Amino acid sequence: MNPMKTQHLVRVAGLALAILTLNPQLSTCLAQGSLTPPGAPAPTMKTLAQIEARTPISSAPFTISVPGSYYLTTNLTVSSGDAITIAASGVTLDLNGFTLSSTANSAAGTGVRFNGSLSDITIANGHIRGGVTNNAGTYGGPGFQYGIAFFSGAPLSTRVVGVTVSGCQYSGIYLGIGHSTVVESCTVRTVGDYGIVATTIKNSTASDCGWTAIGGSQVSDCRGQSSSATGLSAITAQNCYGESSGDTGLSATTAQNCYGYSSSGTGLYASRTAIGCYGYSFSGPRGLYALSANTCVGYRTEGRAIEATVANGCYAASGTNLITYKYNMP
Repeated sequence: MNPMKTQHLVRVAGLALAILTLNPQLSTCLAQGSLTPPGAPAPTMKTLAQIEARTPISSAPFTISVPGSYYLTTNLTVSSGDAITIAASGVTLDLNGFTLSSTANSAAGTGVRFNGSLSDITIANGHIRGGVTNNAGTYGGPGFQYGIAFFSGAPLSTRVVGVTVSGCQYSGIYLGIGHSTVVESCTVRTVGDYGIVATTIKNSTASDCGWTAIGGSQVSDCRGQSSSATGLSAITAQNCYGESSGDTGLSATTAQNCYGYSSSGTGLYASRTAIGCYGYSFSGPRGLYALSANTCVGYRTEGRAIEATVANGCYAASGTNLITYKYNMP
């Protein structure tokens, strides 16, 4: 080894020894931690209940009698009666994209039934299907009588979201009006009575219904079509379409940006105010009626297009008008 390098290493080692001698605390800074294990390793994985804190439903009929969250694991079919009965408040039922159906030869039972006066219920994301058909205005066949319905005490604080119902003898989704119920993004088709009934209905469609297709207090962005009764009925209707073969197309206390069509009744009927609406009647008494009509259009070939007490900026696309006070009109 080079003598110069050897002398350098000796000097460095001596200096380090001197520093440690003068500062004994520095030697402890270089010591390793305790080698004694802290204890047995703790579990790192979550339990199944922590991962999926819900109750699966894999067969029907099934009764929910305890509050909590429930979900379907597969398509479920019953041969008669109700598929799922909710008998407790505070329940969330996730249909999980699956279908509840019935093979009853003559329509019977309900897809999801409320048993008793319940509150805080949510039903979401799935399908309820029967085999009822419409034969020239007469509804009949196999499956369910009702899609989602109550029979004793209307539910409170209840939501139905993203559910389709088809082929039922009577109502599709029936929650009652005036009880803080909401139906959103749902579709009902071919039911012999009411299509959708709730306090608030948004972004939903009901067609081929034997009675009122959509009925609510506040209805927006909806479409209702009835074979014999009112297509869409509301206290306030906004951005809605109502159609009827035998009655009023759309009926509301206040209607805004709505379209009503009827083949033999009034196209659009607003008992107080219609704003930016269109009423069309093929052979009924009038295309559009409103106590006060603002920028509306009425259509009735060889008949009354618009009937109103006060009208502003309205016109008849076809037919004549009967207006007591009119402004900004010919």
